[in-house]
Amino acid sequence: MISRLHPKAAFLLMTAGSSLFYDLIFTVNMVYQATVVGLNPLQLVLVGTTLEVSAFLFEIPTGIVADLYSRKLSIAIGFALIGLGFLLEGSVPQFWAVLLAQVLWGIGYTFTSGAREAWLADEIGEKEANPLYLRASQVAMIAGLVGIGVSTAIGTVSLQLPIQIGGALFLTLSLFVWIAMPENGFKPTPAEDRSSWRQMRDTAGEAVRLVRIKPALMTVMALSLVYGLYSEGMDRLWTPHLLDNFTFPSIGNLEPVVWFGMISAAGMLLSIGAVEIVRRTVDTNSPRAVPVALAIIYGIMALATVGFALAFNFPLALAALLMVRVTRSGAGPLFMAWINQNVESRVRATVFSAYGQLNAVGQMIGGPAVGAIGTLYGLRLALTIAGIILSPTLWIFQRSLRRPAPTQVVSLPSDVT
Repeated sequence: MISRLHPKAAFLLMTAGSSLFYDLIFTVNMVYQATVVGLNPLQLVLVGTTLEVSAFLFEIPTGIVADLYSRKLSIAIGFALIGLGFLLEGSVPQFWAVLLAQVLWGIGYTFTSGAREAWLADEIGEKEANPLYLRASQVAMIAGLVGIGVSTAIGTVSLQLPIQIGGALFLTLSLFVWIAMPENGFKPTPAEDRSSWRQMRDTAGEAVRLVRIKPALMTVMALSLVYGLYSEGMDRLWTPHLLDNFTFPSIGNLEPVVWFGMISAAGMLLSIGAVEIVRRTVDTNSPRAVPVALAIIYGIMALATVGFALAFNFPLALAALLMVRVTRSGAGPLFMAWINQNVESRVRATVFSAYGQLNAVGQMIGGPAVGAIGTLYGLRLALTIAGIILSPTLWIFQRSLRRPAPTQVVSLPSDVT
Protein backbone atom coordinates (compact mmCIF):
# COMPACT_ATOMS: atom_id res chain seq x y z
CA MET A 1 0.00 0.00 0.00
CA ILE A 2 1.25 3.47 -0.86
CA SER A 3 2.06 5.58 2.21
CA ARG A 4 1.24 9.25 2.49
CA LEU A 5 3.77 11.45 0.70
CA HIS A 6 5.19 14.79 1.75
CA PRO A 7 2.90 17.53 0.37
CA LYS A 8 5.60 18.96 -1.89
CA ALA A 9 6.36 15.57 -3.43
CA ALA A 10 2.67 14.75 -3.80
CA PHE A 11 1.97 18.09 -5.50
CA LEU A 12 4.85 17.71 -7.94
CA LEU A 13 3.88 14.13 -8.81
CA MET A 14 0.23 15.09 -9.26
CA THR A 15 1.20 18.06 -11.43
CA ALA A 16 3.61 15.99 -13.53
CA GLY A 17 1.07 13.22 -14.01
CA SER A 18 -1.80 15.46 -15.03
CA SER A 19 0.41 17.43 -17.44
CA LEU A 20 1.74 14.27 -19.08
CA PHE A 21 -1.75 12.82 -19.48
CA TYR A 22 -3.22 16.08 -20.83
CA ASP A 23 -0.49 16.39 -23.47
CA LEU A 24 -0.85 12.73 -24.35
CA ILE A 25 -4.47 13.55 -25.20
CA PHE A 26 -4.35 17.10 -26.56
CA THR A 27 -1.50 16.59 -29.01
CA VAL A 28 -3.86 14.52 -31.17
CA ASN A 29 -7.26 15.66 -29.92
CA MET A 30 -8.05 18.37 -32.47
CA VAL A 31 -6.81 16.22 -35.35
CA TYR A 32 -8.95 13.34 -34.04
CA GLN A 33 -12.08 15.49 -33.84
CA ALA A 34 -11.60 16.91 -37.34
CA THR A 35 -10.66 13.67 -39.13
CA VAL A 36 -11.82 10.53 -37.30
CA VAL A 37 -15.01 12.04 -35.85
CA GLY A 38 -15.39 14.26 -38.92
CA LEU A 39 -16.58 17.42 -37.17
CA ASN A 40 -17.16 20.50 -39.31
CA PRO A 41 -16.02 23.98 -38.19
CA LEU A 42 -19.35 24.80 -36.53
CA GLN A 43 -19.28 21.55 -34.57
CA LEU A 44 -15.71 22.21 -33.49
CA VAL A 45 -16.80 25.57 -32.10
CA LEU A 46 -19.74 23.97 -30.33
CA VAL A 47 -17.37 21.49 -28.69
CA GLY A 48 -15.35 24.37 -27.23
CA THR A 49 -18.48 26.24 -26.17
CA THR A 50 -19.83 23.16 -24.40
CA LEU A 51 -16.60 22.88 -22.46
CA GLU A 52 -16.64 26.53 -21.39
CA VAL A 53 -20.31 26.45 -20.40
CA SER A 54 -19.58 23.44 -18.20
CA ALA A 55 -16.66 25.24 -16.56
CA PHE A 56 -18.76 28.38 -16.08
CA LEU A 57 -21.64 26.57 -14.42
CA PHE A 58 -19.58 24.41 -12.09
CA GLU A 59 -16.50 26.49 -11.12
CA ILE A 60 -18.08 28.12 -8.06
CA PRO A 61 -20.06 25.09 -6.75
CA THR A 62 -17.03 22.79 -7.01
CA GLY A 63 -14.80 25.39 -5.37
CA ILE A 64 -17.23 25.63 -2.46
CA VAL A 65 -17.15 21.85 -2.08
CA ALA A 66 -13.36 22.04 -1.76
CA ASP A 67 -13.65 24.79 0.88
CA LEU A 68 -16.36 23.07 2.96
CA TYR A 69 -15.58 19.35 2.74
CA SER A 70 -12.16 18.31 1.46
CA ARG A 71 -9.58 19.57 -1.03
CA LYS A 72 -8.31 16.02 -1.58
CA LEU A 73 -11.79 14.61 -2.20
CA SER A 74 -12.48 17.38 -4.71
CA ILE A 75 -9.24 16.67 -6.59
CA ALA A 76 -9.85 12.90 -6.66
CA ILE A 77 -13.40 13.36 -7.99
CA GLY A 78 -12.12 15.77 -10.61
CA PHE A 79 -9.46 13.47 -12.04
CA ALA A 80 -11.96 10.58 -12.13
CA LEU A 81 -14.46 12.62 -14.15
CA ILE A 82 -11.73 13.83 -16.50
CA GLY A 83 -10.66 10.24 -17.11
CA LEU A 84 -14.20 9.07 -17.81
CA GLY A 85 -14.75 11.96 -20.22
CA PHE A 86 -11.69 11.22 -22.33
CA LEU A 87 -12.32 7.48 -22.31
CA LEU A 88 -15.76 8.20 -23.75
CA GLU A 89 -14.44 10.59 -26.40
CA GLY A 90 -11.67 8.26 -27.53
CA SER A 91 -13.89 5.18 -27.62
CA VAL A 92 -17.00 6.59 -29.35
CA PRO A 93 -16.13 8.74 -32.42
CA GLN A 94 -19.52 10.45 -32.55
CA PHE A 95 -20.45 14.12 -32.15
CA TRP A 96 -22.74 13.46 -29.18
CA ALA A 97 -20.00 11.52 -27.40
CA VAL A 98 -17.49 14.33 -27.90
CA LEU A 99 -20.01 16.84 -26.48
CA LEU A 100 -20.77 14.66 -23.46
CA ALA A 101 -17.05 14.15 -22.91
CA GLN A 102 -16.56 17.94 -22.74
CA VAL A 103 -19.21 18.13 -20.03
CA LEU A 104 -17.58 15.36 -17.99
CA TRP A 105 -14.02 16.62 -18.23
CA GLY A 106 -15.11 20.25 -17.91
CA ILE A 107 -16.86 19.49 -14.60
CA GLY A 108 -13.92 17.34 -13.54
CA TYR A 109 -11.49 20.14 -14.27
CA THR A 110 -13.45 22.55 -12.08
CA PHE A 111 -13.16 20.08 -9.18
CA THR A 112 -9.36 20.27 -9.51
CA SER A 113 -9.09 23.95 -10.47
CA GLY A 114 -8.12 25.98 -7.42
CA ALA A 115 -8.43 22.98 -5.08
CA ARG A 116 -4.89 21.82 -5.90
CA GLU A 117 -3.34 25.22 -5.21
CA ALA A 118 -5.46 25.74 -2.10
CA TRP A 119 -4.53 22.27 -0.79
CA LEU A 120 -0.81 22.97 -1.17
CA ALA A 121 -1.04 26.37 0.55
CA ASP A 122 -2.91 24.79 3.46
CA GLU A 123 -0.35 21.98 3.86
CA ILE A 124 2.93 23.92 3.64
CA GLY A 125 1.96 27.60 3.98
CA GLU A 126 1.67 30.38 1.43
CA LYS A 127 5.32 31.50 1.48
CA GLU A 128 6.59 28.02 0.68
CA ALA A 129 3.79 27.33 -1.79
CA ASN A 130 4.29 30.39 -4.00
CA PRO A 131 7.77 29.48 -5.34
CA LEU A 132 6.71 25.83 -5.63
CA TYR A 133 4.03 26.83 -8.14
CA LEU A 134 6.79 27.95 -10.49
CA ARG A 135 8.82 24.81 -9.88
CA ALA A 136 5.72 22.70 -10.49
CA SER A 137 5.13 24.58 -13.73
CA GLN A 138 8.58 23.49 -14.92
CA VAL A 139 7.96 19.90 -13.86
CA ALA A 140 4.66 19.99 -15.73
CA MET A 141 6.40 21.17 -18.89
CA ILE A 142 8.98 18.38 -18.74
CA ALA A 143 6.26 15.80 -18.18
CA GLY A 144 4.20 17.37 -20.95
CA LEU A 145 7.15 17.08 -23.29
CA VAL A 146 7.20 13.35 -22.66
CA GLY A 147 3.44 13.24 -23.25
CA ILE A 148 3.82 15.03 -26.59
CA GLY A 149 6.45 12.57 -27.79
CA VAL A 150 4.47 9.52 -26.75
CA SER A 151 1.24 10.91 -28.21
CA THR A 152 2.89 11.75 -31.53
CA ALA A 153 4.37 8.27 -31.83
CA ILE A 154 1.12 6.48 -30.95
CA GLY A 155 -0.94 8.96 -33.00
CA THR A 156 0.78 7.93 -36.23
CA VAL A 157 -0.74 4.49 -35.67
CA SER A 158 -4.12 5.43 -34.15
CA LEU A 159 -5.48 8.84 -33.19
CA GLN A 160 -7.95 7.28 -30.76
CA LEU A 161 -5.42 5.33 -28.71
CA PRO A 162 -3.60 8.26 -27.02
CA ILE A 163 -6.96 9.67 -25.90
CA GLN A 164 -8.07 6.32 -24.49
CA ILE A 165 -4.77 5.74 -22.69
CA GLY A 166 -4.83 9.27 -21.28
CA GLY A 167 -8.34 8.76 -19.93
CA ALA A 168 -7.37 5.53 -18.21
CA LEU A 169 -4.29 7.17 -16.68
CA PHE A 170 -6.42 9.99 -15.24
CA LEU A 171 -8.50 7.36 -13.42
CA THR A 172 -5.26 5.96 -11.99
CA LEU A 173 -4.20 9.47 -10.91
CA SER A 174 -7.49 9.86 -9.05
CA LEU A 175 -6.69 6.73 -7.06
CA PHE A 176 -3.16 7.99 -6.37
CA VAL A 177 -4.51 11.26 -5.00
CA TRP A 178 -6.89 9.47 -2.66
CA ILE A 179 -4.27 7.05 -1.34
CA ALA A 180 -1.02 9.04 -1.29
CA MET A 181 -1.93 12.68 -0.65
CA PRO A 182 -2.01 13.90 2.98
CA GLU A 183 -4.56 16.43 4.16
CA ASN A 184 -3.53 17.78 7.54
CA GLY A 185 -3.71 21.55 7.08
CA PHE A 186 -7.32 21.75 5.92
CA LYS A 187 -10.02 22.18 8.57
CA PRO A 188 -13.45 21.41 7.07
CA THR A 189 -16.64 22.96 8.34
CA PRO A 190 -18.01 20.91 11.31
CA ALA A 191 -20.78 18.50 10.34
CA GLU A 192 -23.35 20.29 12.49
CA ASP A 193 -22.61 23.56 10.66
CA ARG A 194 -22.90 22.15 7.13
CA SER A 195 -26.38 23.46 6.44
CA SER A 196 -25.96 22.44 2.80
CA TRP A 197 -26.90 25.27 0.47
CA ARG A 198 -26.98 27.95 3.17
CA GLN A 199 -23.38 27.25 4.19
CA MET A 200 -22.32 27.16 0.56
CA ARG A 201 -24.09 30.48 -0.04
CA ASP A 202 -22.34 32.01 2.96
CA THR A 203 -18.91 30.82 1.80
CA ALA A 204 -19.51 32.18 -1.69
CA GLY A 205 -20.77 35.46 -0.25
CA GLU A 206 -17.68 35.77 1.91
CA ALA A 207 -15.44 35.21 -1.09
CA VAL A 208 -17.33 37.86 -3.09
CA ARG A 209 -17.03 40.36 -0.24
CA LEU A 210 -13.32 39.67 0.05
CA VAL A 211 -12.83 40.30 -3.66
CA ARG A 212 -14.80 43.56 -3.41
CA ILE A 213 -12.69 44.97 -0.55
CA LYS A 214 -9.34 43.83 -1.98
CA PRO A 215 -8.27 45.99 -4.94
CA ALA A 216 -5.63 43.44 -5.97
CA LEU A 217 -8.26 40.72 -6.24
CA MET A 218 -10.52 43.00 -8.26
CA THR A 219 -7.58 43.50 -10.61
CA VAL A 220 -6.97 39.74 -10.86
CA MET A 221 -10.64 39.11 -11.71
CA ALA A 222 -10.66 41.84 -14.38
CA LEU A 223 -7.51 40.38 -15.92
CA SER A 224 -9.05 36.89 -15.90
CA LEU A 225 -12.02 38.15 -17.90
CA VAL A 226 -9.87 39.99 -20.45
CA TYR A 227 -7.53 37.03 -20.81
CA GLY A 228 -10.53 34.78 -21.47
CA LEU A 229 -11.76 37.15 -24.19
CA TYR A 230 -8.36 36.79 -25.84
CA SER A 231 -7.40 33.16 -25.30
CA GLU A 232 -10.26 31.22 -26.88
CA GLY A 233 -9.80 32.90 -30.26
CA MET A 234 -6.07 32.26 -30.19
CA ASP A 235 -6.48 28.66 -29.05
CA ARG A 236 -9.02 27.79 -31.76
CA LEU A 237 -7.51 29.68 -34.69
CA TRP A 238 -3.73 29.28 -34.54
CA THR A 239 -3.87 25.79 -36.05
CA PRO A 240 -5.96 26.68 -39.13
CA HIS A 241 -3.91 29.87 -39.53
CA LEU A 242 -0.74 27.81 -39.91
CA LEU A 243 -2.42 25.28 -42.20
CA ASP A 244 -4.20 27.79 -44.44
CA ASN A 245 -1.76 30.68 -44.69
CA PHE A 246 1.70 29.08 -44.63
CA THR A 247 3.65 26.35 -46.36
CA PHE A 248 5.37 23.98 -43.97
CA PRO A 249 9.04 23.25 -44.72
CA SER A 250 9.58 20.03 -46.65
CA ILE A 251 11.24 17.65 -44.21
CA GLY A 252 10.26 14.18 -45.32
CA ASN A 253 6.62 13.24 -45.58
CA LEU A 254 5.55 14.35 -42.10
CA GLU A 255 1.91 13.97 -41.12
CA PRO A 256 0.13 16.99 -39.58
CA VAL A 257 0.08 15.40 -36.13
CA VAL A 258 3.88 15.11 -36.22
CA TRP A 259 4.34 18.78 -37.19
CA PHE A 260 2.09 19.98 -34.41
CA GLY A 261 3.79 17.64 -31.99
CA MET A 262 7.14 19.19 -32.91
CA ILE A 263 5.76 22.70 -32.45
CA SER A 264 4.32 21.77 -29.05
CA ALA A 265 7.62 20.21 -27.99
CA ALA A 266 9.62 23.29 -29.02
CA GLY A 267 7.20 25.53 -27.13
CA MET A 268 7.49 23.33 -24.06
CA LEU A 269 11.30 23.39 -24.05
CA LEU A 270 11.43 27.16 -24.38
CA SER A 271 8.78 27.58 -21.69
CA ILE A 272 10.81 25.51 -19.22
CA GLY A 273 13.70 27.97 -19.57
CA ALA A 274 11.42 30.99 -19.39
CA VAL A 275 9.74 29.82 -16.19
CA GLU A 276 13.17 29.18 -14.65
CA ILE A 277 14.12 32.78 -15.42
CA VAL A 278 10.89 33.98 -13.79
CA ARG A 279 11.47 31.71 -10.78
CA ARG A 280 14.99 33.09 -10.25
CA THR A 281 14.21 36.76 -10.84
CA VAL A 282 10.69 37.36 -9.46
CA ASP A 283 10.00 37.40 -5.71
CA THR A 284 6.68 35.55 -5.67
CA ASN A 285 5.97 36.78 -2.14
CA SER A 286 6.29 40.43 -3.14
CA PRO A 287 2.99 42.28 -3.77
CA ARG A 288 4.81 44.61 -6.21
CA ALA A 289 7.18 42.31 -8.08
CA VAL A 290 4.47 39.88 -9.23
CA PRO A 291 2.18 42.42 -10.99
CA VAL A 292 5.19 44.15 -12.57
CA ALA A 293 6.36 40.84 -14.03
CA LEU A 294 2.85 40.02 -15.22
CA ALA A 295 2.50 43.42 -16.92
CA ILE A 296 5.70 42.79 -18.91
CA ILE A 297 4.59 39.26 -19.81
CA TYR A 298 1.17 40.40 -21.01
CA GLY A 299 2.65 43.20 -23.11
CA ILE A 300 4.98 40.74 -24.87
CA MET A 301 2.11 38.28 -25.31
CA ALA A 302 -0.08 40.87 -27.04
CA LEU A 303 2.70 41.94 -29.42
CA ALA A 304 3.62 38.33 -30.21
CA THR A 305 0.00 37.48 -31.02
CA VAL A 306 -0.28 40.38 -33.48
CA GLY A 307 3.10 39.39 -34.94
CA PHE A 308 1.87 35.84 -35.44
CA ALA A 309 -1.25 37.11 -37.19
CA LEU A 310 0.66 39.36 -39.59
CA ALA A 311 3.76 37.24 -40.23
CA PHE A 312 4.47 36.78 -43.93
CA ASN A 313 6.48 33.53 -43.77
CA PHE A 314 6.57 30.34 -41.72
CA PRO A 315 9.75 31.03 -39.68
CA LEU A 316 8.42 34.41 -38.47
CA ALA A 317 5.03 32.94 -37.67
CA LEU A 318 6.62 30.07 -35.76
CA ALA A 319 8.85 32.44 -33.75
CA ALA A 320 5.87 34.61 -32.79
CA LEU A 321 3.75 31.56 -31.91
CA LEU A 322 6.47 30.18 -29.65
CA MET A 323 6.77 33.55 -27.92
CA VAL A 324 3.04 33.49 -27.23
CA ARG A 325 3.37 30.04 -25.71
CA VAL A 326 6.35 31.02 -23.57
CA THR A 327 4.65 34.09 -22.10
CA ARG A 328 1.42 32.22 -21.41
CA SER A 329 3.28 29.50 -19.52
CA GLY A 330 4.99 32.04 -17.27
CA ALA A 331 1.83 33.96 -16.41
CA GLY A 332 -0.16 31.11 -14.82
CA PRO A 333 1.93 30.40 -11.69
CA LEU A 334 2.46 34.13 -11.08
CA PHE A 335 -1.31 34.63 -10.99
CA MET A 336 -1.62 31.80 -8.47
CA ALA A 337 0.98 33.48 -6.27
CA TRP A 338 -0.75 36.86 -6.58
CA ILE A 339 -4.09 35.44 -5.48
CA ASN A 340 -2.45 33.60 -2.57
CA GLN A 341 -0.97 36.87 -1.32
CA ASN A 342 -4.43 38.33 -0.89
CA VAL A 343 -6.71 35.48 0.20
CA GLU A 344 -7.14 33.64 3.48
CA SER A 345 -7.49 29.87 3.62
CA ARG A 346 -11.20 29.44 4.27
CA VAL A 347 -12.28 30.95 0.94
CA ARG A 348 -9.13 30.34 -1.11
CA ALA A 349 -10.53 27.57 -3.33
CA THR A 350 -13.71 29.57 -3.95
CA VAL A 351 -11.73 32.63 -5.05
CA PHE A 352 -9.59 30.48 -7.35
CA SER A 353 -12.81 29.08 -8.81
CA ALA A 354 -14.22 32.59 -9.34
CA TYR A 355 -11.04 33.41 -11.24
CA GLY A 356 -11.61 30.37 -13.47
CA GLN A 357 -15.28 31.20 -13.95
CA LEU A 358 -14.59 34.72 -15.18
CA ASN A 359 -12.03 33.29 -17.57
CA ALA A 360 -14.70 30.93 -18.90
CA VAL A 361 -17.13 33.85 -19.37
CA GLY A 362 -14.51 35.69 -21.38
CA GLN A 363 -13.90 32.65 -23.56
CA MET A 364 -17.61 32.13 -24.21
CA ILE A 365 -17.92 35.74 -25.37
CA GLY A 366 -14.58 36.27 -27.10
CA GLY A 367 -14.23 32.92 -28.86
CA PRO A 368 -17.37 33.05 -31.03
CA ALA A 369 -16.84 36.75 -31.78
CA VAL A 370 -13.25 36.31 -32.95
CA GLY A 371 -14.25 33.11 -34.76
CA ALA A 372 -17.00 34.93 -36.64
CA ILE A 373 -14.51 37.59 -37.72
CA GLY A 374 -12.18 34.86 -38.93
CA THR A 375 -14.97 33.25 -40.96
CA LEU A 376 -16.11 36.52 -42.55
CA TYR A 377 -12.90 38.49 -42.94
CA GLY A 378 -9.99 36.07 -42.58
CA LEU A 379 -7.83 34.54 -39.87
CA ARG A 380 -5.18 37.28 -39.98
CA LEU A 381 -7.67 39.96 -38.96
CA ALA A 382 -9.24 37.73 -36.32
CA LEU A 383 -5.92 36.94 -34.66
CA THR A 384 -4.85 40.59 -34.85
CA ILE A 385 -8.01 41.56 -32.99
CA ALA A 386 -7.32 38.83 -30.45
CA GLY A 387 -3.95 40.40 -29.74
CA ILE A 388 -5.49 43.87 -29.46
CA ILE A 389 -8.01 42.54 -26.96
CA LEU A 390 -5.11 42.05 -24.53
CA SER A 391 -4.08 45.73 -24.66
CA PRO A 392 -6.46 46.89 -21.85
CA THR A 393 -4.50 44.68 -19.45
CA LEU A 394 -1.63 47.18 -19.55
CA TRP A 395 -3.97 49.92 -18.31
CA ILE A 396 -5.33 47.57 -15.62
CA PHE A 397 -1.81 46.74 -14.43
CA GLN A 398 -0.87 50.43 -14.43
CA ARG A 399 -3.81 51.27 -12.17
CA SER A 400 -2.96 48.39 -9.86
CA LEU A 401 0.67 49.46 -9.50
CA ARG A 402 -0.34 53.00 -8.57
CA ARG A 403 -2.02 51.74 -5.41
CA PRO A 404 -0.01 51.32 -2.19
CA ALA A 405 1.23 47.79 -1.71
CA PRO A 406 -0.72 45.81 0.91
CA THR A 407 1.12 44.87 4.09
CA GLN A 408 -0.93 41.76 4.96
CA VAL A 409 -3.73 39.50 3.85
CA VAL A 410 -7.09 41.02 4.67
CA SER A 411 -9.46 38.74 6.58
CA LEU A 412 -13.19 39.02 6.86
CA PRO A 413 -14.99 38.61 10.18
CA SER A 414 -15.84 34.97 10.87
CA ASP A 415 -19.55 35.75 11.15
CA VAL A 416 -19.91 37.36 7.72
CA THR A 417 -23.00 36.07 5.96
